[in-house]
Amino acid sequence: MALYTISDLHLAFNLEKPMDIFGDNWINHCEKIKNNWISKVKDEDTVLIAGDISWSLKESDSKFDLDWIDSLPGKKIISKGNHDYWWGSISKLNKMYEKTKFLQNNFYEYKNYAICGTRGWICPGGEKYSLKDEKIYKREQIRLRLSIEAAKNSGFEDIIVMIHYPPSNEKFQKSAFIEIFEEYNVKKVIYGHLHGPSLKGKLLEGDVDGIEYILSSADYIDFSPKLIIK
Repeated sequence: MALYTISDLHLAFNLEKPMDIFGDNWINHCEKIKNNWISKVKDEDTVLIAGDISWSLKESDSKFDLDWIDSLPGKKIISKGNHDYWWGSISKLNKMYEKTKFLQNNFYEYKNYAICGTRGWICPGGEKYSLKDEKIYKREQIRLRLSIEAAKNSGFEDIIVMIHYPPSNEKFQKSAFIEIFEEYNVKKVIYGHLHGPSLKGKLLEGDVDGIEYILSSADYIDFSPKLIIK
């Protein structure tokens, strides 16, 4: 029952959206992901996918991509990314599959861990942050708390958080998200969103103040699910 992660799949089986415009490493990226996934992940394992699942704009179109994910080995837990415009009712999504579940204001169990999370947002102090981002930034804090509180109220102490956006700005200043991680003694934080040139600088990774940060963008981990827990 191993735990893996990979995010930013950027699937587009029902659209014309070639990903190789972002670099030659994205050529046939779906085939790479599938082959690596099948070689590593077993049916009893779990894979955490922290957002940017599908380029589809409509829920009906996204089903092609979600069916593809569901057909792969293992249980999948999916959280929302900034490009997941297809994302609709969480209750409707969670009725679609047995092996694939969606995370929003709720949590899922993996051994003694609770898998919690939210999409996140641009953090204050960053180059792109503006006053119009503040409302979403605060709302995402509420959703993160709701998810973690649901787990805590069910008796879980060990928390793993999935958040699509990096939980800090480019200066690695402490955000409200990190304050929440510390408040609830979160063990691991999985995030994605970063690609290309963003991956060449300093990254929030490894143990920072007792929390393990794991970047799971598909191109960063060579389109191969990353083992988190054996």
